[in-house]
Amino acid sequence: MLEARSRDAFTYELEHFTKALGFDKFSAITVVDHSLGRSDFINIDNCPNGFREAMDSPQLGQRDPVMQHCKRQSVPIVWDQRTYVKESAGDLWDVQARFGYRTGIALALHLPEGRHFVLGMERSEALPADSRELTRIVADMQLFAVHAMDTALRVLLPPEQQLDQPHLTPRELEALRWTMDGKTAWEVGAILSITERTAVLHLSNAMHKLGCNNKHQAVLKALRLGLIR
Repeated sequence: MLEARSRDAFTYELEHFTKALGFDKFSAITVVDHSLGRSDFINIDNCPNGFREAMDSPQLGQRDPVMQHCKRQSVPIVWDQRTYVKESAGDLWDVQARFGYRTGIALALHLPEGRHFVLGMERSEALPADSRELTRIVADMQLFAVHAMDTALRVLLPPEQQLDQPHLTPRELEALRWTMDGKTAWEVGAILSITERTAVLHLSNAMHKLGCNNKHQAVLKALRLGLIR
């Protein structure tokens, strides 16, 4: 995914991973918020014919419990018919179920400066009953979403919406390099002959400059920008 350089390559990687994870359909929505309450939406999916016409309505989106969850939280949601019935939206599930959207997993990543990425994978068969297997699927999807979000912001947004490359200090870059190798903050501090608290400070500064919510996203973005190798 990180090597994708075009919309077509991005779409191919999305579909390939969706199938590998045992799902039929996917939807990846990149959102950029602007002033005055305006937002740009870039949607890539493999929905069947007729589905978009049946579901493409702001009023339906406001009632959809999965989309409302993703707007407010970053925690993944595993959904099925019960999710919609519980929120008095069983009729929405009935409509999408006709197109094979009977159950799935969705999650959202919310970044600074009004960037958002929503990833959903759906299928008609029930999800695994084994909680360990379902946890593995969710974890795989979360990791993939971090890579997909980074690529989406790079290949889908026009040049004027791309963020400027930040300037990181040598210590911040070193902290990211060792984090990339799997080192903890304590280990990074020992390697760089600094305290664990100082290592955490360097990582936090790097995350802030890169506009990331955690150190793993910061490492991926630094790699994409060519700041570390």
